[in-house]
Parts: sequence; structure tokens; C-alpha cells
Amino acid sequence: MKGPKLRSMAWRNLWRNKRRTVLTLVSIAFGGSLAVLFTAFQDRSFADFIDTAARLGGGHVTLQHPEYLDRPSINRTVSESDRLREIALADRDVERAVARISGQIMLSTARDNYGAFFIAYDPAVEDEHTLTFTEGLIAGELFATARDRGIILGKRLARNLNVELGDKVVYTLTDKGGEITAGMGRLKGIIGTGAPSLDAGLCLLPIDTLRGVVGYATGESTQVAVFLADSRRSAAVVRRLGERLGPETAALTWEQTQAELAGFIAMKVGGARVMEVIIMILVAAGIFNTLFVSVMERLREFGIMVAIGFSPAQLFQVVMWESFWLGLVGLGAGAFFTAGPYYYMSTTGFDTSSMIEGAEVAGVGFEPVLRVGIYPENLAIIAFAVVAATMLAGLYPAWRAGRVVPVETIKLV
Repeated sequence: MKGPKLRSMAWRNLWRNKRRTVLTLVSIAFGGSLAVLFTAFQDRSFADFIDTAARLGGGHVTLQHPEYLDRPSINRTVSESDRLREIALADRDVERAVARISGQIMLSTARDNYGAFFIAYDPAVEDEHTLTFTEGLIAGELFATARDRGIILGKRLARNLNVELGDKVVYTLTDKGGEITAGMGRLKGIIGTGAPSLDAGLCLLPIDTLRGVVGYATGESTQVAVFLADSRRSAAVVRRLGERLGPETAALTWEQTQAELAGFIAMKVGGARVMEVIIMILVAAGIFNTLFVSVMERLREFGIMVAIGFSPAQLFQVVMWESFWLGLVGLGAGAFFTAGPYYYMSTTGFDTSSMIEGAEVAGVGFEPVLRVGIYPENLAIIAFAVVAATMLAGLYPAWRAGRVVPVETIKLV
């Protein structure tokens, strides 16, 4: 008997007990849908989380002094930011590259003083796609040029300093030579990020104005932030840029510059993988039960089939084809039932602002509207896992079917 006839026989066998087959398909579809939605939520959430962190910090890839990561200091700089930007932008995966100066600063007013973290940037080359703070402006305005004389503060920091728009703020920090230096700016804007630590400790400054205060040369900065279309390409970009950069500049991935965030995501991804494995095991257990009961009910039938010329290998193939059809049809059913919820969650999402207000990890606030978006390779892995789990669940029942002894099983009633 040839393969195609075994396939069609297996397909007909599935529908001899329609109720049992439908229940099995429902369990496969449910398990597959749960795995897809769970993974899609994770993929979209962490991708957005990483992109937000990149726009809050040094990008998906950071070009900086080799010693800056371990010993951050304003005198550990990269001198030719424009050249580094050109090198980065020549890479096929790089979308944007901007120079920045960052570090610690002391802010003082006539009423109080507070320590803060500052980022100095060029408003001519940055926008909400590279610096997420620009989206959080709640009062005042952003810098007009890189030589602006203003200063922008987080809303809690402005409240702590008891300043309003137009008030003078003196900032003190060390210059490139290690000496204490100071500058002054009028409060030009107030931002709210949703992350309490940032709102209470962030200061934005115009980059060229700060260069003059700390004694930097034109084009000198502490880092060049590089932005990618896909954060997963950061390691590959670092390898390629590392071949073109000299020893005075280090290229680092976001995992290296934001180790706390990377550890949090790795922990969550690991936990999600465990849950997905558990789901697949439960689905496989249900399929195994269905196939095993089906085989045990048909032992007499299998005995007769062997007696009329079927080989044990052909009986094994019949049951394995039944497993394959279950997995394939269950996968299709799962895709049908997942399409609606997936579309809704990918376009509209679920608003959780009332539940996670103020929540943050490593200074990055959670996106209040949760959406889904699965990576194609993860979808392919889930589809393969569903079919593979179904096939594995059918191995023992198929082996049992191939081991029937006609003399013993034909006597069964």
C-alpha cells in the first residue's frame, strides 16, 4: 500500500469519532493561540521597552571612550563626533546617530539645590525618535538651537527646586580638566516622562552651550548614540563598527550600557519560555490521550489489517499521519481563532495606565497601552512546536498499533 492511500486513510480515521477529534482540535488551537498571544505580547512589549530605553539613554548602540562604561567621567570623551556619526550611518542597519554629552550635575536656585543627571543634545538633529523626552513637554518649549541659553527640567525636579518658567537656574559640574565650573540658564521647559526617578532627577541642556562651559572642542562629546530599526541587530552592528573604529573609541550594545534592563528582560524571557514549554506539554498530553484511546479501541481492526497484508510499519505510518493531520488542522484552527484578538491587541491594545502608573525598570517607564506584535521567526517556531508536539504525542500510540498480534487482537470484541 502506497503513501498517499495511508494519508487519506488516516484523514478518514480522524472523523470516525467527530466529537473526540473536535475536542482535541480545540485543545490544540487553544494552546497554540495562547502561545502566540503570550509571545506576541512579550515581543512587542520588550521591543518597545528597549526602544524607549534607547531614546532615554545612549541608543541601541553607543560609541564612547573605552573607559567610560567602567569609570564614567566628563573628561573621557570622543573627539570627532561628526566622523563617528558618518561611520555609523554608513552601516546598513543604522537609521540615526547623534552626539550627546551626559553626566552628573548640581542645580541651584535662590531657594534650594539638588543633584541631577543631565543630557546635552543638539535640537537640530534630534527629535522624538531619538530623544523621548521631547514628547513629554508639559510646559514651556524646547531649545531652539544648540547654543540656546535655557535649561529644561523634569517636573518633580522643577517642583523640588521651586522654580517656574523663566526663573534662573545655576548648574555646577566639573570641566574637562577636572576643575569646578558653572553655567546659568533660564528654565525654558518642564517635561514629564512617567518615570518618577527621571522626573525627579533629569536636566536637559543645549550641547554647544555646555561645550563652552566644560571646555570641550567643537564636535567633542561623551557619546554618540546610534539608533537601529531592529534592536536585535545591535550585536551585529557593534561587530561591524568595531572593525572600523580606532582603539580610542568603543562600540557597545544596549545590553552592555544598560545591564540592569538587559537582566530584567532576560529573566522575563526565560520565564516566558518555561511557560510556553508547559503549555506545549499540556497540549501534547491531551493529544496523546486521544490517540492512545483511539488506538486501543481499534486493536481488533489493526489485527485484521495485519492479517490481510498490512505491515507493522504501515500501521505505524497511519497513526503518525493521524497525528500530523491533528497538528496541521489544529494549527489552522488556532490561526483562525487568534486572528481577531491579535488584530485588536495590535491596533487598539489594552490600556493599563491605572494599574502601572509610575512603574519603571532601570529608569524606564512602562508603556501604559499594551499591544502585541510577534516576530516572524517566533511565530514559525510556535507553529513548528505545535506540529512537533502532536507528532511526538503520537509516537507511542503508533508504535503500539504496529505491535499488534493478529491471533490475539482479532478475538477482541
